[in-house]
Amino acid sequence: MKIHVRLVLTAVFWGGTFIAGRHVAQHLDPFATAFLRFAMASALLLVVTWKVEGRLPPLTWGQFGLIVLLGSTGIFAYNALFFGGLKHVEASRAALIIATCPAFIALASAVFLKETLRWTQGLGIALSVIGAAVVISKGHPGEIMAGGIGLGELFILGCVANWVAYSLLGKAVMRALSPLASVSYSATVGAVGLAVAAVFEGLGANLSRASLLDWLLIAYLAVFGTVIGFVWFYEGVRALGATRAGTFINFVPVSAVILAYLILHEPVTPSLATGAALVFCGIYLTNRASRRPGRPLTSQ
Repeated sequence: MKIHVRLVLTAVFWGGTFIAGRHVAQHLDPFATAFLRFAMASALLLVVTWKVEGRLPPLTWGQFGLIVLLGSTGIFAYNALFFGGLKHVEASRAALIIATCPAFIALASAVFLKETLRWTQGLGIALSVIGAAVVISKGHPGEIMAGGIGLGELFILGCVANWVAYSLLGKAVMRALSPLASVSYSATVGAVGLAVAAVFEGLGANLSRASLLDWLLIAYLAVFGTVIGFVWFYEGVRALGATRAGTFINFVPVSAVILAYLILHEPVTPSLATGAALVFCGIYLTNRASRRPGRPLTSQ
């Protein structure tokens, strides 16, 4: 029961990252916010990795190259686009767009890794894409073909693309490294890259205008949204298996929509509800069709 409670809380923590990110994105620039989050998170993750594994595993040059790619896609690019997108897009809409990641990972795995794509997965992918189109276009999918996608939506779609790349690369990295070490190292590499970008963006000016609430929310993103969420999720994977633990991730967009409604007072519009229903059905079918043991790479 303790593990199940922690997995539910993990989904809530990850749903809360959209709420915290939406608030901070209105006050600070994307690279500065992402750097501050991962400067804290990577330091804590390295300590946790040392404690859990008894050391920081050494890397070959090949592994280091893959870690750099992981940090560049899943940490650097994903988070810069995440906070940039949340300047313009409501937290609930962003969460539902990003919830399509499992469908696109399944599709990319079939194309690039030659993994079998079952018909139920194909149906799940189609429903997820249609649902995302409804959410992005606010109920007018035809506008997407006419170029009616805003900058914020494009940024969040960029998050999806980078998370797909991060997940596929992670499969190669985790042939030799544990998920904890993989995420710790990629978070560290991403933090270094974000530090450089944040300096050019104006890190000093961002620090000077950050309020106490901004700092508290960044700490939430680092500690609860990254470190505790990751550790608890993999405790669940260890205790229940990757498939059963992974089903709890389906609650992330649900919690994000609920929290956005309660905290940010974002309305649950008919298009949002319709798109959410399609995305959730797509997630269910995609996950249901791929129930076999695995080691997911997760870092929200």
